Amino acid sequence: MEILGATLRVCVADLEAAIPFYERLAGGRALRFGRGGVQVAAVGCFLLMSGPEAELELLRKVAATIAVTDVDEAHAVLTASGADVIAGPLPTPAGRTLIARHPDGTVYEYADRRGAPAETA
Repeated sequence: MEILGATLRVCVADLEAAIPFYERLAGGRALRFGRGGVQVAAVGCFLLMSGPEAELELLRKVAATIAVTDVDEAHAVLTASGADVIAGPLPTPAGRTLIARHPDGTVYEYADRRGAPAETA
């Protein structure tokens, strides 16, 4: 499994107010999408999330999002290594994801870009 990088998860009260700061900081435009009742904006290495507190409480339990080349391969490596896959793989507008609890109890989301719409300049 190849790890490509990590995304920092940031829960914000007002997504629209937070986006301009992170766009300037990361030097790019936000990719926006919804996930359940939560509104999400991916900006560079930041994943901004805003929504009902009950849903954000669950999302805060995920330490980080780890980019991988293939979620299916990550699933195989994680389970063979003793991790517990607790959700997914699931499709999202940005690709596929799964959530796994490592043997030490830390929870991470793993994401790939497979199945994501092609980016346009």
